[in-house]
Amino acid sequence: MSPANPSPGRPRDAGIDDAILAAAREQLAAVGYEAMSLVSVAEQAGTTRQALYRRWTGKADLATAAIASMSQIEERPDTDDPFADLVAELLAFRQGVGRRNGISLIGTMLQDSVDPDLVRLFRKRLVAPRRRRLRHILDRARQRGLIADRADLDHAVAAATGVLYAQALSGTAIRADWPTRTAALVWRACGGEPPAITG
Repeated sequence: MSPANPSPGRPRDAGIDDAILAAAREQLAAVGYEAMSLVSVAEQAGTTRQALYRRWTGKADLATAAIASMSQIEERPDTDDPFADLVAELLAFRQGVGRRNGISLIGTMLQDSVDPDLVRLFRKRLVAPRRRRLRHILDRARQRGLIADRADLDHAVAAATGVLYAQALSGTAIRADWPTRTAALVWRACGGEPPAITG
């Protein structure tokens, strides 16, 4: 995830960016959002607080950038197979939140925080882009007649990622084929017939 407010005209050291984001992720996992200190993050990253503020405006900005940096939210090109695109999107989602402390970081940030900027940026940087991408894939599938015209796509989008959170909360192991199985579940719920799943 690129910093939100780089200084114009100043070359940016990507190594410092990465070090700051890594330090922020570690502190979020260790002490949570409220106790995370920008001074400590800068020290752990081997840089200065001034360097941090040249890249991010404050704690909410940095924290959400740190979470987004591990969540693999990016625009993948469409293929001729919307079902495969859905699997790929869910795979990226699983890999992102499945990283060390990924789910606990997200829960910690939203459970204890009353910072409206944190919630706003979290939704903007993580929730909204993923939901837009999933909805785009399902819209393409509906336009091509692969799922029902009257399918409830808003609910399907929420269900697609919600399955993983539900399994994680229940202590159920997330299987390697989770993206394909979840895509098939969503596809059937939308009135489509997914490709046969083997294994």
